[in-house]
Amino acid sequence: MTGAFEQALAWWRDGERVARAAVDGIPDRELAGPSLLPGWTRKTVIAHLARNADALVNLLTWAHTGVETPMYASAEAREAGIEQAAALPAGVLRAEFRLSQDRLAAAVSGLPVAAWSAGVRTAQGRPVPASEVPWMRAREVWLHGVDLAGPVGFADIPRDVSRALIGDIVAFWTQRDMITETTFMAIDTGQSWGEGPRTVSGPLADLLTWMTGRQVGIVTRIEGAAAEAAPRWL
Repeated sequence: MTGAFEQALAWWRDGERVARAAVDGIPDRELAGPSLLPGWTRKTVIAHLARNADALVNLLTWAHTGVETPMYASAEAREAGIEQAAALPAGVLRAEFRLSQDRLAAAVSGLPVAAWSAGVRTAQGRPVPASEVPWMRAREVWLHGVDLAGPVGFADIPRDVSRALIGDIVAFWTQRDMITETTFMAIDTGQSWGEGPRTVSGPLADLLTWMTGRQVGIVTRIEGAAAEAAPRWL
């Protein structure tokens, strides 16, 4: 496999460990408290992570068998699965989260090398090779590990993961003409994404915080004006 694929696997494995530690570090009495996502409790975030792991197992099953197995039967089924898991008692939800991680790990380790090039589709209908799955999951565990509003913050996301996430976001916005003629700059690393006269800048962690919609006013500058909310991503 390629170096990029091996890197994504490493990011995924590290992210799973960090997310599990974040979940385990929240007392049961605080799981019903708010996450960084509006309207979602910490239990909702954990439930989403569990159901997302199983949805990605579906994609790997599709790649392995050739039988179309979508991530979710429907958008309504996805929402219902999250709600049902979030309603579980704290101990049961924790166990289900750990088991879902184990199921995904088993699916990854059991997939034949040739099957990683098989075509599948994301929940948004985008065709991708199965080799995209580790990165798809890495995004989830790193970002939602932060969303748990526990000890993990955006500054704790490895810089290479943050840079890859920002690259994904800029590509998503550009392809859909959601933001154009804009350069995004990480003032602490010197890296930039996009191209254009309008500049959005800030430290790498703050830039990612804003670009993922977690905090509006955290970027240092948007052409010298007050920061507005970033466009939606995923």
